[in-house]
Amino acid sequence: MTLTAKDVAEILRLLDESNFDSLSLEMDGVKLELRRGSAVPLPQSAHATAPSTSAPPQPPRVRSIARSPSEPGLVDISSPFLGVFYRAPRPSEPAFVEVGTRVEEETVIGIVEVMKMMNPIRAGLKGEIVEIFGDNGALVEYGEILMRVRAGV
Repeated sequence: MTLTAKDVAEILRLLDESNFDSLSLEMDGVKLELRRGSAVPLPQSAHATAPSTSAPPQPPRVRSIARSPSEPGLVDISSPFLGVFYRAPRPSEPAFVEVGTRVEEETVIGIVEVMKMMNPIRAGLKGEIVEIFGDNGALVEYGEILMRVRAGV
C-alpha cells in the first residue's frame, strides 16, 4: 500500500483537527513525520521518502547554497516541511522579516505551503536575522536553510 496525495492531505487534516502536535507514520518503506507549529527541524532520518516509481522526475532548479555558520552564535532556521516558501503573508504585503529584524521565539519568519495548507514558520529563538536564503515563492526541501539568526541579540 502506498500513500497518495489524498491520503497525506487527509492525515494533515486529521492532525490539524486533533490535540496532537506531531505524528510519525511508517508504511511500506515510506516515512512521514509531521509536526505542527515548529521551526525546529526534525531529525534528518525522519523526512518523507517514497519509492522512485511514485514520483515523476523533477527538473533541476537553482537555489541558494548555504554554508554552515562559522561564526559562534549563528543559528540556522531550516524548513520543517517540503513545500513552497513565502516570505510575506500576501504578495502585496511586506516580508515578515528582513536582514536586521530582531525576532523572538514566536516571531513568524515565513510560511511554507504544503498541499494548500499554509504553515507558519516561527523563529524558535531570540535573536537578529543576519542572512536570508529562502526565496519568496520558491520550492524548499525539508531541512533546507531558510534564514540564519545571531542568537541572543
